[in-house]
This record gives sequence, structure tokens and C-alpha cells, in this order.
Amino acid sequence: MNREKMICRILLLIQLTSCVCGTFVVNVTQTSYQAEENHNITLEWTFTTNTDSSTNSLFIFCEMFTDHEIPTLFHVHEGVEVSESQDEQFAGRVQCDKDVLREGRIRLHVSRLRTEDSGLYVCKVNTKYGRDTGRCHLNVTAAADEPKPQRPTVSPQPESRGRIGLYVGLGLTAAAALLTVCAGLCSVFRLCLTKCAEKKGNVSAVV
Repeated sequence: MNREKMICRILLLIQLTSCVCGTFVVNVTQTSYQAEENHNITLEWTFTTNTDSSTNSLFIFCEMFTDHEIPTLFHVHEGVEVSESQDEQFAGRVQCDKDVLREGRIRLHVSRLRTEDSGLYVCKVNTKYGRDTGRCHLNVTAAADEPKPQRPTVSPQPESRGRIGLYVGLGLTAAAALLTVCAGLCSVFRLCLTKCAEKKGNVSAVV
């Protein structure tokens, strides 16, 4: 009888242990991301936390899977980030919000995106009370060519229009003055011709 009770307790303990381990999960806030080249994006995972857990027992390994390689973009060993593990492709472009790790959140800010950043992102989380993996896809499209700015049509300003009117007015005034002078000169010339003709007539009469 005692032996049967002991066996039952062992089986119950095994079941409880498997249930506790099964409650640790890693989730993604989005399964698919879409972004444009040279833009920034935030990839986020969440994992189960425990009240008595410490970041000292936290291991995180985030990688990008492509057809050719598997570069690492984020690595935490016993609660400490290992920047040396980061692949050259992501050097200086990935930042993590370390303050939210205690809350069970992994937020990776990836800046200045490139088309080669497209791929499957896998984040593995390992703690003393469980382990799991979360996956998401990122697709980075090439930046669209910006249309060349068209030069705006420059319309004459009111001040320019005023100057044009002033120049036209001055030109007309000068032309009118020139015509007046010419008319005066013609009158004088005619008067001179008339006087000369009279003098010739007088001289002929005397002779």
C-alpha cells in the first residue's frame, strides 16, 4: 500500500514538474515585419518571468537565419550582454532596452535597415525554470527613388511689375519729348527758309 502511494506521488511530482516547465514560453508581438531600406524598426519578444528569478540566470541568443549564413545580432550570457558575439553586419545598429528584460521583454532596435537584413529572426531564451524559442520574419524593401523636384515657375513680383511700368512710362515720355523737339526744329527750319526766300525777293526788286 505504501509502495503504491509512493509511486503515485512520484508520478504526480513528474507531472507537476513537466507542467511548470511547460508554462515557460517565448512569444513575439508580431510574426511578420515590413520595413523600407534606411528606416528603423523594433523587434520584440516576450518570455515568462518568475517572481524569484534573477537576470543572472538569463541566457538570450538572437540570430537571423538566411540561405547563406546565420549572423548573431544579440547575445546575453548570465544577464550580461556579450557585444563581441554580435555579427559585423549588425555592428553599431542594434540596441536593446535592458531595463525591460526583468519584465520578460526583449526589445531590439535595429537602425539603418538594409535589404540584406531580410530573413527569419530566431530568439532563444534559457532560464533556470525553462527554455523556449520565438520566431518572426522581417522583409526590408529597397528605398523608392525620390522624384526630382521641379523648378517652380517664377512669376513677376508686384515690385518688378511696377519697375517695368515705370520704364515704359519713361520711354514714352522720352519719345514724346523727342517728337516735340523734332517738331520745333522743323518749325524753325521752315521759318528760316521763309525768311531767306523773302530776302531774295527783296534783293531782286531793288535790282
